[in-house]
Amino acid sequence: MANPDITTETEVLRTVDGQPLKAALTRASRRARIRAFVLVVPLLIFVLLTFAVPIGQMLSRSFTDDKFSANMVELGKWFDANGAATPDEAAYAALAADLKTASEARTAGSIGTRINYEIPGTRSLFTSTARRADRLEPPYKEALLAADEKWARPDIWAAMRSASAAATLNFYQAALDRQIGDSGKFEAAPENSRIYVKLFIRTFILSVVITGLCLLLGFPVAHLLAVLPLRHASLLMILVLLPFWTSLLVRTTSWMVLLQGQGVINDVLVSLGIVSEEGRLQMMYNQLGTIIAMTHILLPFMILPLYSVMKTIPPSYARAARSLGATSWTTFRRIYLPQTVSGIGAGGILCFILAVGYYITPALVGGADGTLISNQIAFHMQKSLNWSLAAALASMLLAAVLILYWAYDRIIGIDNMKLG
Repeated sequence: MANPDITTETEVLRTVDGQPLKAALTRASRRARIRAFVLVVPLLIFVLLTFAVPIGQMLSRSFTDDKFSANMVELGKWFDANGAATPDEAAYAALAADLKTASEARTAGSIGTRINYEIPGTRSLFTSTARRADRLEPPYKEALLAADEKWARPDIWAAMRSASAAATLNFYQAALDRQIGDSGKFEAAPENSRIYVKLFIRTFILSVVITGLCLLLGFPVAHLLAVLPLRHASLLMILVLLPFWTSLLVRTTSWMVLLQGQGVINDVLVSLGIVSEEGRLQMMYNQLGTIIAMTHILLPFMILPLYSVMKTIPPSYARAARSLGATSWTTFRRIYLPQTVSGIGAGGILCFILAVGYYITPALVGGADGTLISNQIAFHMQKSLNWSLAAALASMLLAAVLILYWAYDRIIGIDNMKLG
């Protein structure tokens, strides 16, 4: 005889109000997901507007610039029809027509600026010729060459041909220290003009050095935080967090006071007789100043991830290893250090990424020898106004950071990262 308390396969579980339980659970789960999404929407909009959109604009700006193509329409048509052919009378006629239009619209300056990015010193060529464009008469080639012989240069025509298309990779070429040569083709820039590749190399080398110093200085501090009694650990934690409560500019200018030739450190060394008055150490406006100041600023970003990992390591592991005959070094190398790898990786990648993007501290204490690629990006954004080149440099820096992030994920694993 069947037990009436056992539910058969044909029966359907229902809620108190008689609805099928499965359908009720599905609706409740859907409502929970909708509520969660609504709560997250403001954050998604904020991230989209302040992160995704600016990066998208930067990437777009790095290979587009329509200052020339939008204002030199007739010359652009000639380039489309003739490609890399030698400029003839029709090309000069199109150039003269566009210069007349630019003179009336007062856009000769922006047109010249676009070509000036490729060949420095050519902005005045466009502005001066545009002012006399109304007086140009056929044959236009002779008239333009009479106005300025530079109009016969192949490199200028090659630059105009390249700029006639809004989309271009010229800014990435410039970011790799290449320029348009006399032949009209891209070639390596002169040795004394190659700055960007050197800045990239310097940036990554200094960032690795700074990250390594942060690890060497931060590891023992994080260990002390993890093993000290709570009262002493709290005091030490306050000292670690104190830089976060101080303005970055104040911390940087403090290092300027300490490191300069007549600063506190040199005064102490001279008073102790370690260095002479004439032999004061040069610790400002060079790479040493950048390393010292940035190591101090980024040190907490290494200590905190390390501390969060070390705090979870049971002391009994080390005691067990010592009881089995392991030396202190063996215990550290084979028991303690492997358990801190996730903290080392998190602190290392955090310090490195922050270091490659810093520009205030290197600008103040680094001088010409201690500046990083970020300082050059800021220069093109604020001074030269070559935003496309700045975007190309920033895009290359972003790509390098993403490659580093991918390598970290392959070697250690993002899932193993611990920041707190």
